[in-house]
Amino acid sequence: MKTQQIERRVCARIPTGQGEFQLCLYLEAAEDKEHLALISGRVAGRSDVLVRVHSECFTGDVLGSRRCDCGEQLYQSMALIAQNGSGVLIYLRQEGRGIGLEDKLRAYNLQDQGYDTVEANLKLGHQADERDYTVAAEVLKDLGVRSIRLITNNPAKIEHLTELGVRVSERVPLESTVLPDNAEYLRTKVERMNHLLNLGPLSLPAGKNGGGQAGSYGERASRNGRRA
Repeated sequence: MKTQQIERRVCARIPTGQGEFQLCLYLEAAEDKEHLALISGRVAGRSDVLVRVHSECFTGDVLGSRRCDCGEQLYQSMALIAQNGSGVLIYLRQEGRGIGLEDKLRAYNLQDQGYDTVEANLKLGHQADERDYTVAAEVLKDLGVRSIRLITNNPAKIEHLTELGVRVSERVPLESTVLPDNAEYLRTKVERMNHLLNLGPLSLPAGKNGGGQAGSYGERASRNGRRA
């Protein structure tokens, strides 16, 4: 396990459209990065805490870009945690699946030329997904969380957190809205990254990496779900 040192610097009350949270800022000194935790209710010493580990997406979270489902996942997760009465959303500063905003924008240009998200990252010399969840594990330890119900569609995230010593008692799925601008992105999540999404019948515009294959989404997600 990679060791990183984090320090909780300050917390403050943050009322939002989804509910009221405590926002805590953590400093990761080794990388000179600031990570965040949105906390609802009491979580210290508790098991089966509802948790979302969310990686930064400036384009989706802030600008509302329709190229991805990140912003939708962020606000859905905040609402779920608030409705639950307690939980944590950890916001990790690792933009673009860890490749940074500059190369993420370069990857967008490659995607507009016909590459999918995995191919674009590889062409830029990156891995398909370079995210690391060590900080998330340390934040949960700092907050005294004993085990979690993880809001995610990504089985690799469950695997990585488990390897870091986080007890994941349940996976809580998120639904993604399929739009013309994110359909190929969501297809790649299912077909190349094994995300547990059931997108139903879906046809892509002609010329988009092979077109529709409408039935493949639900079938693949169902098979992946049985393995999870």
